[in-house]
Amino acid sequence: MSANLKYLSLGILVFQTTSLVLTMRYSRTLKEEGPRYLSSTAVVLAEVLKIMACVLLVYRDSQCSLRALNRVLRDEILNKPMETIKLAVPSGIYTLQNNLLYVALSNLDAATYQVTYQLKILTTALFSVSMLSKKLGVYQWLSLVILMTGVAFVQWPSDAQEPDAKALSAGSQFVGLMAVLTACFSSGFAGVYFEKILKETKQSVWIRNIQLGFFGSVFGLMGVYVYDGELVSQNGFFQGYNRLTWAVVALQALGGLVIAAVIKYADNILKGFATSLSIILSTLISYFWLQDFVPTSVFFLGAILVIAATFLYGYDPKPAGNATRA
Repeated sequence: MSANLKYLSLGILVFQTTSLVLTMRYSRTLKEEGPRYLSSTAVVLAEVLKIMACVLLVYRDSQCSLRALNRVLRDEILNKPMETIKLAVPSGIYTLQNNLLYVALSNLDAATYQVTYQLKILTTALFSVSMLSKKLGVYQWLSLVILMTGVAFVQWPSDAQEPDAKALSAGSQFVGLMAVLTACFSSGFAGVYFEKILKETKQSVWIRNIQLGFFGSVFGLMGVYVYDGELVSQNGFFQGYNRLTWAVVALQALGGLVIAAVIKYADNILKGFATSLSIILSTLISYFWLQDFVPTSVFFLGAILVIAATFLYGYDPKPAGNATRA
């Protein structure tokens, strides 16, 4: 049974990470009549959907009793305002990160984005050392060096493009790269900050995600008003929405919850497999289906280094035994 759960976890992780990146990229580059959907509104709807899903999960944990659900929400959220306010910091950063991912995938192909975004391993490790006093082993430090080298190779400019196309691509790629790098730093800090809060309190991860979702919705609506208020007033909040857009919203909302639910069945090696398979699938689909990416030998070298670094970071060498031969 545990083996089946492990492979199910692997499948879910691969599906979620790959499908979100590809559908988001496709939805931001698809040419359609009329206005394109606003990424800021999609971020808000993802937070609302996450809250609804978490409330249902708390309802299930409360023996499907509305009275028990109401008591839990009141006791854990309303009656603990200081604990709730603590989540405003990571929530605001996560909201920024989610908006940046749309910017990144509007300017980078899915494969390049997938590999570059693995730099969040580096930022998470550095913030863990500084904020949680976590100790990293030799293999982990080595993996971080390999990771940075691999990402540098992936971002190495290609000479295969025409000069005009290369100049346009260089500009958009720089915007996408800056968005990914900022998202990596925000992901690392917010993730470690959230982990620190979880370790200091006994609230369930679903309650914490409701709190995150509430502040995320507030910050997201502020972003809609500041950056896209005029467009919303002209064409409406749901301008450009279609089935693909709703799929992106659902995958973004439920992705973190799915990972949180299956992570206890997936060890570091399994997560490494999931990341590797996701990178490979993103590369193949970007090349054959989206046709917005032509891999080079330098890209393949960088991708292999990133995949190797992912496995090496999760490697836990067992101490050698003192058994002697007879």
